[in-house]
This record gives sequence, structure tokens and C-alpha cells, in this order.
Amino acid sequence: MKVQFLAAAAAVAVIALAGAADAHGPTRQKTTKTIEINAPADKVWAVIGNFQDASWIPVVEKTEGTGGNDKGATRKLTLKGGAVIEEELDTYDAASKTLHYRITSVDVKTLPVNNYSSKLTVKDDGGKSTVTWMGAFYRGYPNNDPPPELSDEAAVKAVDGLYETTLASVKEKVEKGS
Repeated sequence: MKVQFLAAAAAVAVIALAGAADAHGPTRQKTTKTIEINAPADKVWAVIGNFQDASWIPVVEKTEGTGGNDKGATRKLTLKGGAVIEEELDTYDAASKTLHYRITSVDVKTLPVNNYSSKLTVKDDGGKSTVTWMGAFYRGYPNNDPPPELSDEAAVKAVDGLYETTLASVKEKVEKGS
């Protein structure tokens, strides 16, 4: 009887583990984009280093916020077309030209991500600058079998596209001095 119970328990455990392997849900995605800008780091930081001013991001029409560059500061980005993204500043270090923030509210139709956090740094490279933008996030659909527009691939593509377009725009703006 004891052997039959142990065999049954083992079979239940195997079935439960097999089901858990199929139901793992989404995995955290990460991306990093870097660009070299032919300008001193201070000049680049002057353009992108104020959390309350996201005008350097081409898709942003208006930035409204509170708290300046202090931990916990918030901003609301109104995008061209009217969509809104809300963000909160986690860390800000002007000396090392680094800021870390996260999205607190976004419609996944606007940006197909959940639980998004980002770090932006500007490093001096002998009179030039290296700007690095890193992001970590989950896809827009939190369950298994996401629709294509809310998949891991769609999330990475959207964030990569935003980073690449924005960094190219910053490079052009800073190098032209406008």
C-alpha cells in the first residue's frame, strides 16, 4: 500500500512539474543601445539630463512633471498623437551623468511593455561622449500565447526603435549645436 501511494505521489509530482514548465509566462527582456556623439559629455547631458524635460525624445510633444530631478519625481509625457506615458525617477546622479527611471502607466497599444525600467548614462570619451540607454521590461501581454503585437519580439522591436531613433536625433541635435 505504501509503495502504491509513493508511486501515485511521484506520478502527480511529475505531471505538476510538466504543467508548470509549459505555464512559465513571459521573461524579462533587456536591450541596450549606445551611440558616440562628437561633443563633450557636459554638452550632451545638458540636453538629456533633466528628467523634467523630455523634449529630446522625438515622439514627445509635451512634458509635465513634479519633483525636479529628485528621487520619486514624476513626469507625464504626452506623445505626438495624444497618447500619454507616466514615469517616475528612481535615481539621478548629475556627477556621473546617470538617471534611472521607470514607467508607471502606459497603454500597451502605445508601447507594448509592462514593468519597464530604464537607465541612461553619458560618459566622457576624450572630448566625445558615449550615451548608453538600457531598458528592461516584460512584453505587453502578461499571459502565455500573446498576440503578435504584444509579444516579446514586438516589445523589443518597439523599445529598440525608440532608443535608436532618439539617440540618432540627440546626436544630430548636439553635433549641429541646435
